[in-house]
Amino acid sequence: MFPKPIEKSAPWVQTAYKLTLPIALILWLLPLIGIAMTSVRPAADLAAGNYFGMPSGFAGVENYSAVFKNSNIGYYILNSFKVTLPTVFFAVGLSCLSGFALAIYKFKSNLIVFFMFVAGNFVPFQILAIPVRDLSVQLGLYNTTMGLVMFHVAFQTGFCTLFMRNFIKSLPFALVESARVEGVSEFKIFWHIVLPLMRPAIAALSVLVFTFIWNDYFWATVMAQDASVKPVTAGMNELKGQYKVAWELISAASIIAALPPVAMFFLMQKHFIAGLTLGATKG
Repeated sequence: MFPKPIEKSAPWVQTAYKLTLPIALILWLLPLIGIAMTSVRPAADLAAGNYFGMPSGFAGVENYSAVFKNSNIGYYILNSFKVTLPTVFFAVGLSCLSGFALAIYKFKSNLIVFFMFVAGNFVPFQILAIPVRDLSVQLGLYNTTMGLVMFHVAFQTGFCTLFMRNFIKSLPFALVESARVEGVSEFKIFWHIVLPLMRPAIAALSVLVFTFIWNDYFWATVMAQDASVKPVTAGMNELKGQYKVAWELISAASIIAALPPVAMFFLMQKHFIAGLTLGATKG
């Protein structure tokens, strides 16, 4: 049922694994390496057609400073935080409550409600662009930070509930039963018993949702038009001119925009890995 550990494989399999793993890693990192090199490449190299060769000089300071001078990327990054942080807070918070209810309480329509949460994850989001835009216009939420937050919370809660419900299901139910015997209220059971055990899952889910929302481009362009609302993924379009695209500036802006989710992952790495692997083994 489970794949055989590489240590127990044949010697030739282990050798092939050790040879192909660095190659696969390099191929996977090539786009990132290319963007990083382009971000420090002089504009003259790109004009001369030197896209993939070694840069003729180092223009990192000029390119990264030009990003802040020629665009409002600092303001767009602030907008991204205004959208991402509330979305993570409300989506994870609501999913903790809904996941607790679906995992602990056995009511008649439990599976139906759970399937409704899950079903939303299988709807292609592109077909919802026009209905969501029209609804946001009617509600006065179009081109507002509140509209983006509410939209993302609504769409992320389904996946988050699936994640939390399955995590709580893996916890020992005897803890809840023991607390009920002692007369502890249901809310105190959730707050003082179940929620502390969910910290690894909350950390892992927060990192995932933060990355999803921060990197979103489709809805950032559909739901936001003004510079006062645009997140950084949509705001980088400012660096595209009418007749020329400054790829060195776009690459530098991409590196800058990628730093917050990368930093959050490394800060939460311990809890993130624990949340994803908890319950994967027994004993």
